[in-house]
Amino acid sequence: MTEEAAAQMEESKETEDVQEVSGQISVTAEDMLPIIKKWLYSEHDIFLRELVSNAMDAVTKHQHLCFSGEAPQKDVDYKIEIAINKSAGTIHVKDNGIGMTSEEVKKYITQLAFSGATEFFDKYHGKDESKQIIGHFGLGFYSAFMVAEKVEIKTLSYTEGETGVHWVCDGSTQYTIKEIPELKVHGTEIILHINDDSKNFLEETELREVLKRHSEFLPVPIFLNGTQTNTQKAIWMEQPTTLKDEDYQTFQDHIFPFHEKSLFHLHFNIDTPFQVRGILYFHKVKQSFESFKGRIKLFCNRVFVSDSIEDIFPSYLFMLQGVIDCPDVPLNVSRSALQGDPRIKKIGQHMVKKIADKLKQIFRKDREKYDEYWEDINPFVKFGLMQDEKFYERMNEFLIFRSANDDKYKTFQQYLEDNKEKNENTIFYATDVEAQASLLNLFKQEGREVLVMDEVIDSHLIQHLEIKNPEWKFARIDSDLHEGMVDKEKESTLVDQDNKTREQTIKEVFDRALGNDKITVRVEHLKTAEVSGMVLLSEHVRRFREISSAAMQQMPDLMEEHTLVVNAQHPVVQKVYELEQEKKDKQVELLCQHVHDLAQLSNKNFDPKKLNEFIQRSNEILGIL
Repeated sequence: MTEEAAAQMEESKETEDVQEVSGQISVTAEDMLPIIKKWLYSEHDIFLRELVSNAMDAVTKHQHLCFSGEAPQKDVDYKIEIAINKSAGTIHVKDNGIGMTSEEVKKYITQLAFSGATEFFDKYHGKDESKQIIGHFGLGFYSAFMVAEKVEIKTLSYTEGETGVHWVCDGSTQYTIKEIPELKVHGTEIILHINDDSKNFLEETELREVLKRHSEFLPVPIFLNGTQTNTQKAIWMEQPTTLKDEDYQTFQDHIFPFHEKSLFHLHFNIDTPFQVRGILYFHKVKQSFESFKGRIKLFCNRVFVSDSIEDIFPSYLFMLQGVIDCPDVPLNVSRSALQGDPRIKKIGQHMVKKIADKLKQIFRKDREKYDEYWEDINPFVKFGLMQDEKFYERMNEFLIFRSANDDKYKTFQQYLEDNKEKNENTIFYATDVEAQASLLNLFKQEGREVLVMDEVIDSHLIQHLEIKNPEWKFARIDSDLHEGMVDKEKESTLVDQDNKTREQTIKEVFDRALGNDKITVRVEHLKTAEVSGMVLLSEHVRRFREISSAAMQQMPDLMEEHTLVVNAQHPVVQKVYELEQEKKDKQVELLCQHVHDLAQLSNKNFDPKKLNEFIQRSNEILGIL
């Protein structure tokens, strides 16, 4: 419909002998309409979504009635036409759907908040689900008054013998209604006289963007000034068996441009206890923090509702990407109302079940593929386990971690079964394979298996898992030494002239050289000569400091109190003992501090100041040599 056509619609004149009736809109309170006009929707462009959706309802209703034989079967070229008349300052939204009689206009338009769509749906529900009406647009029509100072309705019912109706309202609770016999084609035309604050909607580019955002997936063609706007298929409404991988990829490319290719997708179709359909794409999750806003789009029967639904569905779902379509979602309420809607909560719960079922299916049918995906999807799963009790119940058995011993993934149940003789119910883990390589070698030599838990989220997950499984104990490999890692047979039995063993003397030397009562020195004969010393951090103390520091939003100084294990097997430590006997105090102090430096360095615990001191000491040692 062109601007000229819209202008002609404007100029059409009613016959003079038709009686005009005045009335008052039936509302609960006198000031209800002004409130709706200003506050029902946060974005004023919603008016077009509501009017187009109402037009879609009208078309779908007519299709229902033709299919059931209650309306004459005609070769109707169904469409929704939108036209802008800039000179007149009007926007026209026209459909060739069911139309309305005079009584229906009074009932569905003047009795505010009475939903004709709901009544129609109750009558015809289940007869043809593929032609589902949108529904829940009881207040939607009045969104027009957010942008219009006056609204007209011209409508003709499909019923034989009916006469056209013309309804006019200026935004107050007053309206006029009269017959217009010249209307010959069933359907409805809404004419909006745009107010001064909303003239931007008279621009075609503006309306085209609004239509693309909210209504591009509707199954009835939509034309703006004669050009069709919606050509996209809502593939989530189709059966998965009818779609190919390239269909999912093409759809994803359209609705989420510039995205990374997904790992896999989940196409779900739930009919009980309510209808919900959609497609979710599983993506690689970056280690750095990223915004998940807008990654899941909520629809109601193909009509876009919102992509700002972070507080409605579980937050961990927003690591996914996709669309969710539910006919039960009320379009004309606020997000806060959606948050409290029990239907929305149930939808979220069903999403959780479907996602868990999909992951379990991959685990059981293609374990190799599941392991391959794990590095990318594990943050999503871990967040879900901690945030959602139902998700934990469904997925805790499928939580896996890589073994540092053979690089294979294992569930906790598999790990505990494989290591029950040595570990009982203790789960040993490493957070940095490279930094903790020496300790890992000791564990491997002893035949103990270590899991790699090196994600930021893992420390929080451990706390959660210990609460859920009180019989489990998690221990980072640098939290203590175990008997099998120490060679007790090499401990000295001889004492020197001061009645001290070799180990006692070494301990005293290191205590004196470090001069820090927050550092506990232990001298052991480790079953490796690779390292001169290593730092041990108590599991519980370290966790407490990490949690406390996180609460205060500062980095913890984990090394403030720690144990330094000095390896009596190492040549440097033996050299320290020899220099002590020779009373070369300066060299002894430098070597002791250097051993401590190396132990800290392996834990990546050097700030710029410590690193500078380490370099200076290293240069001094080289000078002595």
